[in-house]
Amino acid sequence: MSKIYFTRHGETFTNVHKLVCGAREVELTDKGHEQAVALGNEIKHKIQNGEMKIDRIFCSPLSRAKLTALHISEITGIPVTEEPLLIERNFGTFEEHSREEPEFRSALKTFAMSYGRNVGGESNMRTAQRIYNVLDKLIAQSKSTGETYLLVAHNGLARIVNSYFYDMTNEEFGNFGITNCQLLEYDI
Repeated sequence: MSKIYFTRHGETFTNVHKLVCGAREVELTDKGHEQAVALGNEIKHKIQNGEMKIDRIFCSPLSRAKLTALHISEITGIPVTEEPLLIERNFGTFEEHSREEPEFRSALKTFAMSYGRNVGGESNMRTAQRIYNVLDKLIAQSKSTGETYLLVAHNGLARIVNSYFYDMTNEEFGNFGITNCQLLEYDI
């Protein structure tokens, strides 16, 4: 059975300070680079022991995800392809605000509302459409090739990917999140 793996990029300054960071550039911290290297070594070990198979890595074009993917690729030898649709959503007016602000926490549970329409915010529905399209394409490709993929992207996309594979209530969706370089596994 083929799989899709998903991981979030390594730690960034905005993660450390619990700030909302969407579709803008933020660099990895030293710890973020270390987390990516550690995940690369974990994946390499699992591949060598026959516990895991990954044929290709697809990553967000944002440097924090791309650098994480490149660290993993350098260690494992798995090729990386940048996938523009894996970019984090634009959180509009919530960018650089605390992730714990009640308005932001509430907005994560809404689906049609854009995050700050006048500043390019993106709704959960629009984000889900593009991520679901990527997953549909990769799953169809995997069914014909037998390949297994690793997606390296963002926490905002982790909840969308999880909702593709599992039913989630609005509350579960809004509260779902993963830690930096945590690896999720989904059966195709």
